[in-house]
Parts: sequence; structure tokens; C-alpha cells
Amino acid sequence: MKALILAPFSQKSIDQLSTRMSVAYEPWTETKQLWDPAELAVRLAEEAIEVVIVEIDFLFDEVFEDPSPLKFIGLCRNATNQVDLEAAVAHGVVVVNTPGRNANAVAELTIGFAFALARRILESHTYVSSGRWEDPLTPYTERRGTELAGKTLGVVGLGTIGKRVARLGHALGMRILGYDPYPTAPRYVAMSTLEELLTHSNVVTLHVPETPETIGMIGKRQLALMQPTGYLINTASAALVDEAALVEALQARRIAGAALDVYETHPVVPNSPLLKLDNVILTPHIGGATAETIERYSQMITRDLLQFARSRS
Repeated sequence: MKALILAPFSQKSIDQLSTRMSVAYEPWTETKQLWDPAELAVRLAEEAIEVVIVEIDFLFDEVFEDPSPLKFIGLCRNATNQVDLEAAVAHGVVVVNTPGRNANAVAELTIGFAFALARRILESHTYVSSGRWEDPLTPYTERRGTELAGKTLGVVGLGTIGKRVARLGHALGMRILGYDPYPTAPRYVAMSTLEELLTHSNVVTLHVPETPETIGMIGKRQLALMQPTGYLINTASAALVDEAALVEALQARRIAGAALDVYETHPVVPNSPLLKLDNVILTPHIGGATAETIERYSQMITRDLLQFARSRS
């Protein structure tokens, strides 16, 4: 078998696969290339590649058309919308994905955001690094923060990531409120309506998928329910939050702050009003960007691919 790996992949997993097949390793992080599906289809056919592993590339119907030799696709993501699943099934191509690969990474970033907001870490760093710290006593009043222990963490969406966030918050001594239409909540999570959660939480964090039901679920009315000392964290999808309403709430200090890892555009456009706010933390969509995430999905894909290879021998 011939395999083409276009995603960042652990060397240990590459070595494992190399014992059973020929492996070409061309991660997008090194090539800086996103393949055109039609051009990729030509390459797969010309080189008789049966296995392709991707993270950011798209595999549309032309990839599966004859004379495609493709038999197995490894998708290093939770969602499968980068692959034309109907075409894959029609052509007998096995597709596997990696659910939960970045759950711990996103959960830890979420809690990091909560600490950074509550303890004003980013603005305190800027205060020192810009040379504005002249009086040793001023930070004790102007940079005073609040502790997370004893506060209420509202977790919207109790999937794999939401549950991890809830567990970490609980370990910090926070009270956990949860909202999910299909809950399987740990015992320490008190389930509530979305309105109750927004009203009573000191920190609100979003962990739901983007669906017709969740798009715009946090708008002007919902933000008005939050406490003026409350914080909103979004590492899930920009579509969940009405950005204009959020900007307005932050500008008017109707909520204390927000932390965002997802945006309407990637990267953020230079004239975005978010860039002018001093009570928001912005990170460049790095929720799952850890070495451990790569190791985790590499192991998951390798396990499934080796099982597939054994089934054909």
C-alpha cells in the first residue's frame, strides 16, 4: 500500500505505518500548501496512492472518481465536512476521523482564559512591559483581580470538551452550571436553562457545535442577562455569538470582558472593532494547537489504518 500524509503527524506513528506500507510525509505545516481537490485526485491516480491522511485539505467527489485507487481516508479532525462522505461510501472508501483529539487542549485554553480574565494577566503584563509601572503600590488597586474559587462557571454544551472544562472548573472549587438539550452531566454539574446560566454565572464558556439551532444563540438579549462583572469565553464557533452585540456590550462595560479564539474571518480583518477593545483577549484560533493533539490524532489514525491494513492481508 502507498500512503500520503498531508497532516502534521508524529514520527513514532509514521515509523509504525512504514512497517506495513510506503509512506510519503508532506505535512501542510512544512509545504504551506492546500491541495486543489482535482489536482490531488490526479496525483492519487498517477501514483496509485490508496491511503491519504489530511487535516486541512478537502476531499470532494472528484477525488473518488475512477481511476482513483483510494481505499482509506484518515481525517485528523472531529468534524467530517471536509470529505464528501456520500461519494466515499459510493466508491467503497473507508473514512475515519478523530473525535476528541483536541478536547483537552481546548479545555485547558478555556481555563487559561478564565484565569487571564479574572486576574487581568494580559493587561498587567502590558502595564509592566510598557514601562508604566512606576509606583509599587498602584497595582494593588488598579490591577486587583478576582479568584475563580467560589465563583460560578456556566458551561454551555456538555460534550467532550464541555465536560472537561466542567471538571477542571470543579477542581478549582467553582460551582458549575450546565446547559445542554441532551445532557449526560457529571454529578457536580447543576443543569439549568440558558437564561438561568447566563444570569447566575461569573464566567460563561461556549462549547456547542455550529448548527441552525445554535447560530446566534448569544445575542443582545442574552448578553444583557449576564452580570456586569461576568466574562464570556468562546473557543467553539464565531457564529454562536452576535459579534456586533458583543462589541457593544464590551464597549459599554455591560460585561467585564471576553476571550475569543474564533472569529468571523481567519485572520481577523484589520478594521475589526474587536481590535480596539481593552477588555477582550484574542488568540489566533489555537484551541487545539498543541503537540499532544498531534500525537493523539496520530495514534488514533494509525490504530485504525493498521487495523484496515490487516483486514486486507
